[in-house]
Amino acid sequence: MISRCYLEITNVCNLDCLFCPKTERKGRTMSVEEFDLLTDRLVGRIKFLYFHLMGEPLLHRHLPEFVTMAKEKGFIPVLTTNGTLLDKAGDALLDALPHKVQISLHSHEGNGKDAPEEYMRQVMTFAQKAASLGVIVVLRLWNQGGYNSANERLLELASEYVPRPWTERYDGWKMADCIYLEYDHIFEWPDEEREAIETEEVFCYALRNQIGVLADGTVVPCCLDHNGNVALGNLFHQTLEEILESPRASALYDGFTRHVATEPLCQRCGYAAVTKRFRKCENGKRKGEI
Repeated sequence: MISRCYLEITNVCNLDCLFCPKTERKGRTMSVEEFDLLTDRLVGRIKFLYFHLMGEPLLHRHLPEFVTMAKEKGFIPVLTTNGTLLDKAGDALLDALPHKVQISLHSHEGNGKDAPEEYMRQVMTFAQKAASLGVIVVLRLWNQGGYNSANERLLELASEYVPRPWTERYDGWKMADCIYLEYDHIFEWPDEEREAIETEEVFCYALRNQIGVLADGTVVPCCLDHNGNVALGNLFHQTLEEILESPRASALYDGFTRHVATEPLCQRCGYAAVTKRFRKCENGKRKGEI
């Protein structure tokens, strides 16, 4: 079984983050019927269903319905959001009770926003309500090394809702039951226009423990293929088995087994080249993942 699938229910976003590579693909939002078909073809092969690759999932008016459908089919639903629409869409989302909601706090500074008080009010109000229902909330500051000058202010505001002391973890803090704060370094998204990264060792869990499905049904090997450069097939027209057994997918999988990147995009991926990231992993799961 593949641990996670990043299912892009929309590639449209309401923000313009400086650190985000965006996508050159045409804007598209998945219909209920399309979501039903795609998830039927993933049943039994995927454990965690992430409602994100590009785009802001809270923009999708059927998100709560999608979460419910995913749970009924046996998936564990997780979503990543920039947190700016939680006042508008958060209550309906919590009615569906996803397993986990990850909120990218770094999107605030990444959009040049001032006055974070209102932003953190809606984030922390949502986080406390979600936690009371047993939904895990992870507040992300994935901006170490850039766009992080507002971090201390964001933490001060968070502590007004969930007072310190917090319990230190390997990647951040446990703030309260079901509420976590997670740090990570900013990284450069892969881009075929850049020079290939010279490294003796490359590895990725793509196709082993993760895949991505874009809003048009295109299957890609991982969550960083924002333009669909490594299109392995289309889940609207093929089974997942057919796609994963294709020559291109097999070559990519076998290449990483030998610590070689066969795809130009993978050869330009700083995430795969920095293999210490994967030394934190165990069976494809981040050490300490919740």
